[in-house]
Amino acid sequence: MAFVITQPCEVEKAGECTTVCPVDCIEEGPTQFYIDPDVCIDCGACKAVCPVDAIEEEYDLTPEQEVYLEKAEAYFAK
Repeated sequence: MAFVITQPCEVEKAGECTTVCPVDCIEEGPTQFYIDPDVCIDCGACKAVCPVDAIEEEYDLTPEQEVYLEKAEAYFAK
C-alpha cells in the first residue's frame, strides 16, 4: 500500500510533504507532487503535514481519485 497525492495538489504545490518523507519517495512533477508507490513505506508523515489535505491512502481512493495513482505510476515508470 502507498499514499497518493490527489487533485488539491494541482492547485497548491506547497511541498511540505517532501521535507518530512523519511525515504525521499516524493518528487515534484510538472503539475503536482508524486509519491513513488514502490518506495513509499506508508508512514503517513506526508499526510500529516499536507496543508491542502491532498494525500490519501491508496486503498481509500474514490473511483474519481484512482487517476492520481495511475499518474504517479506513470511518472515513476520513466
